[in-house]
Amino acid sequence: MDLKFSHVDVLVGNLEEACAYYARVFSARVSRTLVWDRGGLHVRYAVVLFGSERFMLVEPIAGNLKELMDRLGEGTIYRHCYSTPDIEAAYDGLVAAGVQPEDENGNRLERDGLRTPSGTRILWLPKRFGNFSIELLEEQELERFIAELFADSAR
Repeated sequence: MDLKFSHVDVLVGNLEEACAYYARVFSARVSRTLVWDRGGLHVRYAVVLFGSERFMLVEPIAGNLKELMDRLGEGTIYRHCYSTPDIEAAYDGLVAAGVQPEDENGNRLERDGLRTPSGTRILWLPKRFGNFSIELLEEQELERFIAELFADSAR
């Protein structure tokens, strides 16, 4: 499977405060705030760029990430995200290896259900080791999405 590291997702209690902190400390560029509200998972998030590095700050409002932050606290890195040039080939490879891809709530994800609320294609591996999660995104769509976020960003 052809994968490239993309970013980590970090839970925060106050998205604006966390974004302002990293903008000040690292002179980071911060995207506009986005909302993910689907299937019981409700979060606000932003992409932070500094140098060649990036991560997503995620403020959970409801769902499994809210429960995770309530249990483990702010600053929890809960997900490593990778991009792949062909998400369908990645999906097929996982299934062939005996791994059923999941959605953001841990439910079985079918090959035709790979779209996020923003339109990019995505899947998650089942959590096998505690709270740690791996997410795969289609590279071209992810990079276009991030470029658009920063083209529109006033930060």
